Amino acid sequence: LYREAQRTGVIFMKGKVKGVAKDMTVTYADELLGEEVPLAGLDMIVLATGMVPNSTNVDGKTEEKGQELLLSDINPSAPIKVAGHKNGAGQPWPRRKEEAPKGAPILNLQYRQGPHVPVLADGFADSHYLCFPYETRRTGIYTAGPLRRPMDMAESAEDAAGAVLKAIQAIKGAAAGSSTLPRVGDLSFPKIGLSRCTKCRRCTVECPFGAIDEDEKGQPIVNESRCRRCGTCMGACPVQTITFDNYNPIMVSDMIRAVHVPDEFAKKPRVLILACENDAYPALDMAGIERRTWSTYVRTIPVRCLGSVTMLWPKTAFEKGYDGVLLLGCKSGDDYQCHFIKGSHVGMERMAKFGDTLTSMAMEKERVALEEIAIADSHHIGEVIDRFAAVIGKLPPNPFKGF
Repeated sequence: LYREAQRTGVIFMKGKVKGVAKDMTVTYADELLGEEVPLAGLDMIVLATGMVPNSTNVDGKTEEKGQELLLSDINPSAPIKVAGHKNGAGQPWPRRKEEAPKGAPILNLQYRQGPHVPVLADGFADSHYLCFPYETRRTGIYTAGPLRRPMDMAESAEDAAGAVLKAIQAIKGAAAGSSTLPRVGDLSFPKIGLSRCTKCRRCTVECPFGAIDEDEKGQPIVNESRCRRCGTCMGACPVQTITFDNYNPIMVSDMIRAVHVPDEFAKKPRVLILACENDAYPALDMAGIERRTWSTYVRTIPVRCLGSVTMLWPKTAFEKGYDGVLLLGCKSGDDYQCHFIKGSHVGMERMAKFGDTLTSMAMEKERVALEEIAIADSHHIGEVIDRFAAVIGKLPPNPFKGF
């Protein structure tokens, strides 16, 4: 059909339409040429029929519950200033506002964020992560067909088969008591020391999967079947009372302390990198395979997600004598690549607050920074590290060295 259409004079182009002028000149970004191309002198423009998502019952009443809780206490649309980011200047956080969908819920879920299946900014219930099609922020619930994205009947049938296979994997994991994607097979889950819990509700509000609720006394309760083991609750806890058997604040703090830190006379700064194990750490691994180089002053520790980073870790690093701390998280934007929904956003918010801690320690805010790294950024991740190491190299040694 493609060849037959070409013989009749049809020209196929691959790209995205950028705009249509009043004189019917169409400008599109050609993916093959890598530039914008104007098409003038057209007699007719045929637009594709738009599809409306069916993620809600549009004839029903809009459910008000969840409008605020969906955003949690971290507003994704608010500008955030980050300590030390972009040469010390505050970096705004552009992101489209997330709202509860219009219309009645189709599932009436019992989640603190509301009864809806979470949707993206355009109303479709597609996943936030590029690696996991069919996934939603509701563990064990998978979407397919036009609920997930615009598609025809043939694509929908194939899509449904993919969702069924995902569901089978989730059922097997639930029977074994293990986690689903991305930490497949993880048998650990959050353990909360209620004797130290201050009932601040940060873990219940910040959990991106609604896996933690509260009892009648206001104490957190973990729903193990919903938990994805990201550790966001652990990073949110101000008293470090949430732990995993195989991942906890003390464990990583001991790893930080185990690194040799040269004294101030050696003139060799030590930089700690906390890298997301899903994107940034694999990018580092691939950069090493490609024989790329970066500063020898850095030491890297993988973390489950930047959302799991507790402020105890950079504080421990500076008390040990590290000169800088660099956090490497996932790419943000409309196609947010975080496997756990909003890890970079949460990490950026916490690092902004940690700047005040550095000031109280008589240290420069430039000593801590956060950079977003995609899994395919192996070609320039070394440049990111070297740029931060150069900033640290211009600062005086950490005054806590040797203590």
